[in-house]
Amino acid sequence: MASAPDYAAVALGYADAVLRGRIVACKLVKAACYRFKRDLREKKRWVFSPAAVAHVCGFVELLPHVEGTWDSARIRLEPWQIFLLANVFGFRLPDGTRRFRNVYIEVARKNAKSTLSSVIALYCLVMEGELGPKVLTAATTGDQARHVFDPAKLMVRRTPDLRDAAELTVYKDAIVCDMNGGSIRPINAEAGKQDGKNPHLVVIDELHAHKDRGLYDVLASAFGSRRNPLMWMITTAGYNTQGVCYEQRKISEDVLSGTLEANDYFALIYTLDEGDDPFDEAVWIKANPNLGVSVLLPQFRGYAAIAKHSVPSQGEFKTKRLNIWLNAVSSWLDVAKWDRCADPALRREQFAGRDCWIGCDLSDKNDITAVCLQFLDDEWHPVLLFRFYLPADVVGERAHTTGAHYLDWATSGDLTLTEGDWISREKILEDLRADIAMFNVRSILFDQFSGAQMLAEALKDEVEHVGFYAKTAKNFTAPATEFESRILRGRLRHDGNKVMRWMVGNAAVERRVDKSLLPKKSSRDSTRKIDGVDAALLASAGAMTVAVPTNGPVAGFYMF
Repeated sequence: MASAPDYAAVALGYADAVLRGRIVACKLVKAACYRFKRDLREKKRWVFSPAAVAHVCGFVELLPHVEGTWDSARIRLEPWQIFLLANVFGFRLPDGTRRFRNVYIEVARKNAKSTLSSVIALYCLVMEGELGPKVLTAATTGDQARHVFDPAKLMVRRTPDLRDAAELTVYKDAIVCDMNGGSIRPINAEAGKQDGKNPHLVVIDELHAHKDRGLYDVLASAFGSRRNPLMWMITTAGYNTQGVCYEQRKISEDVLSGTLEANDYFALIYTLDEGDDPFDEAVWIKANPNLGVSVLLPQFRGYAAIAKHSVPSQGEFKTKRLNIWLNAVSSWLDVAKWDRCADPALRREQFAGRDCWIGCDLSDKNDITAVCLQFLDDEWHPVLLFRFYLPADVVGERAHTTGAHYLDWATSGDLTLTEGDWISREKILEDLRADIAMFNVRSILFDQFSGAQMLAEALKDEVEHVGFYAKTAKNFTAPATEFESRILRGRLRHDGNKVMRWMVGNAAVERRVDKSLLPKKSSRDSTRKIDGVDAALLASAGAMTVAVPTNGPVAGFYMF
């Protein structure tokens, strides 16, 4: 009898092969592999258990295939699947429970994600020592919910040893476990409103198809008293960039980039990188880790040939076969390059008496206000310091609706909370006057929001240039082009503000035929803020249009 594989070693080998380029992978998968290797070094907040990995993987590989044609009767996990399971079930908190409570998996069609989800449903039902584990397979429709439930039901029927040992009984719409009082049931959006309470595991299939967030919200808030709950979300890409799935996609990107620290959130996204040719066979594996296994290359070539000559087919090919979101705007700035420009040692006092240009993106009522102060260093490179404001009363609400860690940012000093539920113009004015007292403020430019009128009027006699600057492609092309170029070349410094880092990751750009450009949010989701980027461009616009600084050597207009 062959010995069991060292599943933990397989997971580590997969991560190493991806990071060393032996396995072709997109940047998001590389980020997941980097995170895995980094987190293996953690010893205090969690531990990694190879035994737990072997336990779940060994269980999966005892179960039979129930769909398709395979070269073995039993499921045989691929290295990427072992990597996935090693992360979700291998990392353990000090009390022995799983570290990860939320799992987001995005991969192209036919990569066996529903089958894997079926066996995880069975594992969580019978193997985690939970009393009365309620497992729900959820989707917008009853038929879709059964895509995970029905294979699990067939596996139980075809595995009498498991059925007998765990005392499982299979019904039309339930798998009941008499051993522990648990069950697996499929639910749709309507049933979820009444039957979503206190689950141990929720599997949400094809999250992209959810037209609203109703079912997701009901299930996400339903875990109740479970000590070891798991929200397992699986999907391909889609078209709705305003829905709950794309929201989770963006949270996943933030977690993988390190912009958002969420230690209970695991994300694994297989897709193409920006700039990849969708018809280049060499990149197909980026979205299809099961290429050559459950995704057959000859068939895939056929899909590509049709898509190449049929515009309607291209959308389906890109979203479902290559896992590319359509209607999503490409990101603008490289967060990694932004990080390389960070200098957390920067302090206001270093620039006392120096020329300063200020940009203010003011918020409406209860949103974020951003202020950017721009100076020049001795090499005439821009140095940026940021301030962000938010009413204290809305912090709790925003922390739940955006995925941004507003309270953490307030604690770290990256975000200033003002009293009440309305942005404090008085506090912003007080801080701007402190800037005027400390620096030689050459200009303050506001966005054209009506609330800026009061501040502009109050400051017009204290600063050489105070005004408004409309956010148009004509106005923003020059400062945005310069901003982009300096970040790419590392010829800019900033204070490393965490709120600004998040906003840089949210920024996209609309490039027009006349070569003008206009920064915008990376999706139509109103929670993806870029106010700090706009404030930085307003400060830069001031520096580019106001006369050369008094402590500079050149007369005329300053254009950096």
